[in-house]
Amino acid sequence: MTDVVNARPAALLVLALIGHGCALKTPPDATAIQAQSMPTVVVPPAWTAEGAGPGALSGNWLRTFGDEQLVAAVEAAIAYNADLQAGAARVEQAMFYAKLAGSTLYPSVDLLARGGGKMSGDSSGLKGAVLSATWELDLWGRVRYGRAAAVADATAVASDYEYARQSIAAAVAKNWFLATEAGLQAENARQTIRDGEQLVQLAETRSNVGVGNDEDVYVARANVGISRDALRQLELAQEQALRGLELLIGRYPSALIVVTPQLPGQPDAVPGGLPSELLERRPDVVAAERRVAAAFNRVGEAKAARLPSIALTTGVSAISSDLFILKDHDNPVWNIGARLLAPIYRGGALKTQVEIRTAEQKLAVANYASIGLRAFGEVENALSAEFAARERERILTQTLVDNRRAYEIVQTQFKVGSTDLRFVTQRELALFSTQSALIRMQAEQRVQRVNLHLALGGSFEAPPPPQP
Repeated sequence: MTDVVNARPAALLVLALIGHGCALKTPPDATAIQAQSMPTVVVPPAWTAEGAGPGALSGNWLRTFGDEQLVAAVEAAIAYNADLQAGAARVEQAMFYAKLAGSTLYPSVDLLARGGGKMSGDSSGLKGAVLSATWELDLWGRVRYGRAAAVADATAVASDYEYARQSIAAAVAKNWFLATEAGLQAENARQTIRDGEQLVQLAETRSNVGVGNDEDVYVARANVGISRDALRQLELAQEQALRGLELLIGRYPSALIVVTPQLPGQPDAVPGGLPSELLERRPDVVAAERRVAAAFNRVGEAKAARLPSIALTTGVSAISSDLFILKDHDNPVWNIGARLLAPIYRGGALKTQVEIRTAEQKLAVANYASIGLRAFGEVENALSAEFAARERERILTQTLVDNRRAYEIVQTQFKVGSTDLRFVTQRELALFSTQSALIRMQAEQRVQRVNLHLALGGSFEAPPPPQP
């Protein structure tokens, strides 16, 4: 009972020390980091490149293409992509590190038990148990700063993982469109071969009736051979695009996956939101901001490590012996105490550690600026690239109509003998090139649309239903 009474002043002292413990300084928020890291950047009220639609950014961009096969492929990639699985494991690991960093905020309790007789190990016959507890008082916030840094790191890793998920979804969509484009380009080459074979037959007929010559026949055959070579290259490109898509979704690269034969319709312009909102929305920028917070807390941790540490200790023990008589005393024995550890001289290690952490914080701020500026640039570039692709698609569509009509006219002229094969070949090449360029632009427009969604930080998943 006396020990309990004597422990009350110590308990009051503990509460007083805890109450006067050092409060943690708050890391700078996103606005402060932006002002510090990008002092010369003036964010405009709207995107400077053309093409952004009005209104706030909306999610679930994947569904806007209206391709259920594409949606299924993205879902498979999210479920089975090996890089994403590794990212999920890193998030779990970071969460456990955050939990571990705060474990020393709580007392540590240990139990030592010893048996008598042969079980004692030294023939002393001593037996009993010792229960001890140690609690380091985090007066200066060293442990709390460390835990806050670990939590910020874990949040950064989680944001990195979210950006990786969005990037995988975008990569699948872009590879899907490129694989579809490769199939369309191959079909375009096959049509050119069919047209070329008709020219070979026509040249042979003209030569047989005496209105043509063998040179036209050989030229027509050579052109067909060139088209067949181009087709083989396009088929190889299609196979490689399919294999790349299969690897993204976690399948064996056998080039057997089936994509939609036509490119999807182009959705309306994307609501771009405000440029000022981008840095708070994009997961990679959020991750950079959290790393600045983690570096800030590690500076505080390093500074607190230079100050004395105080730990409270307490314990209870009960010991007896069958071989000899111990000194008469109360059993069990209670004790309570304190431990002070003040760093006097460490060769400048603690000061240097603060300087290292301060340099790391400067690096984190610089990285934030780099990622933030890159985010702005990616949005502006994607907007301008998609707008240019739409303009080029309109131009090439009309050019294709003109080239097809010119090819039909020169074909008729060759059949009646009013022109030679060279002009037919030139028109055929122009038609093939224009068709190929149009397919490329149509695919490029959709690829840039995906790049825009990724740059804006838009989600590919449907938003959760509203809570009742």
